[in-house]
Amino acid sequence: MPALVHHARAQPRLRPTPAQTEGPYYPVELPEDTDFDLLVRGTRRYTRGQPAWLDGRVLDTAGRPVRGATVEIWQCDHQGRYHHPGDGGRADPDFQGYGRVTVDAQGRYRFRTIRPVPYTGRTPHIHVKVRLGRRELLTTQVYVEGEPGNARDWLWRHLDEDGRRALTVPFRPGDGALQAHFPIVVEA
Repeated sequence: MPALVHHARAQPRLRPTPAQTEGPYYPVELPEDTDFDLLVRGTRRYTRGQPAWLDGRVLDTAGRPVRGATVEIWQCDHQGRYHHPGDGGRADPDFQGYGRVTVDAQGRYRFRTIRPVPYTGRTPHIHVKVRLGRRELLTTQVYVEGEPGNARDWLWRHLDEDGRRALTVPFRPGDGALQAHFPIVVEA
């Protein structure tokens, strides 16, 4: 009698999060404080803008957590200014502007920041970079769902529908701050 053979169904691969440009304002020098909370910079407290939590998981295309990955974010302050010499050095000194965390065992990350704001030529966005050791796995941007400026933004416009869905998330009211969930899928 032939042995029964069970065929495991292949799990569908997750679509990698679309890559986008790093932009001109990646920090030239990292601030002394590079933790998850962009609203606290040393002893300074940033009280402008709309506080927001940005969180998610970093998974590989098979749906497994990418253990040991680091997630970086950087963005402008409430006035649309970056901590970067190319932006005139006029960013609010109380805003950290950059954060970096290592994901936990389930691939989770979380940042406390502000809802991004527009500036000349750009819709609100937060830059995101994922690294694993010395390897850069992804650089992209996350956008605000329902933001009127999205359709005028040249980077957002050049995404296909799936790309827009992947990079555009709601910033919903939550417990004392807006909440935004941004899942990240990388080729690891």
